[in-house]
Amino acid sequence: MTKPFHIEGAFTALVTPFAADSESIDFDAFDRLVRDQLQGGIHGLVPCGTTGESPTLSDDEQLEVIRHTVQIAAGRVPVVAGASSNCTHKTVKLAQRALEAGANAVMVVMPYYNKPTQEGLLAHVTTVAKQVGGAPVVLYNIPGRSVVDLSNDTLARAIEACPNICVIKDATGNVLRCQAMVRRFGSALSVMCGDDALTLPMMAVGAKGVISVTSNVLPAAVAEVCNLMHEGRWNEARAAHFRLVPVHDAMFVESNPGPAKATLAHLGKMKLALRLPLVAPSAASRDVVVSAVTRYNEGKP
Repeated sequence: MTKPFHIEGAFTALVTPFAADSESIDFDAFDRLVRDQLQGGIHGLVPCGTTGESPTLSDDEQLEVIRHTVQIAAGRVPVVAGASSNCTHKTVKLAQRALEAGANAVMVVMPYYNKPTQEGLLAHVTTVAKQVGGAPVVLYNIPGRSVVDLSNDTLARAIEACPNICVIKDATGNVLRCQAMVRRFGSALSVMCGDDALTLPMMAVGAKGVISVTSNVLPAAVAEVCNLMHEGRWNEARAAHFRLVPVHDAMFVESNPGPAKATLAHLGKMKLALRLPLVAPSAASRDVVVSAVTRYNEGKP
């Protein structure tokens, strides 16, 4: 039986802090980051996603990151653990281990590089969903990174076969796609925005919230936009969102999570360390993102 699962508001796609040489995870910095998120009023936590550089984490590192997140969250907010690979068998194992570590749900990205057909995508997500004991499964559709795009027709077949597929992180950049899913699936599927800059328009057509990169740096501000939208305070939500747009844009001046980590490093929260093939953003890009966050904090447009 599918376990009840409520997802709504601002969920942070957590970065993974590393030691200066990137060889190990800086768990002191990670734990501080998670506590800062909770203090900022974030509604949920997503460790080991792409923002957490999951492709470069070992299986054991992923498990330890999830355990730390679950321990610090202590049931106050849901933990949706990334459990993704372009190998279905490995994805199943990652998902099972994440749930054993205490995650409330798992997030499964569409298999990248292999370029499966729609039938292959369907087989991948339903195989995972059937092997996790009815635990909630969040699908992550991001064609810009994975090259493949889960169609709404395939999604419908997946939900019918596995009702525990109950959330999708939509990073297609297409508000019309979000609108179509909300109309078609109703309460059977919660749509979460996967692009910070589209949080307001996607929530306006029925998305439940956002899985955010920006909230690593500004959790309270991102959570506020979602709170205002859910309270129906549209004008205030729009004003709050518009203030954040320059920060959202800056967070993607180079490949994520480089800009977010650069900002957190500037604020003294962690070291600016990424694992190859990602490298630290250029000085010019660091100036862009630090300037955007500084202007936000100073109340400047």
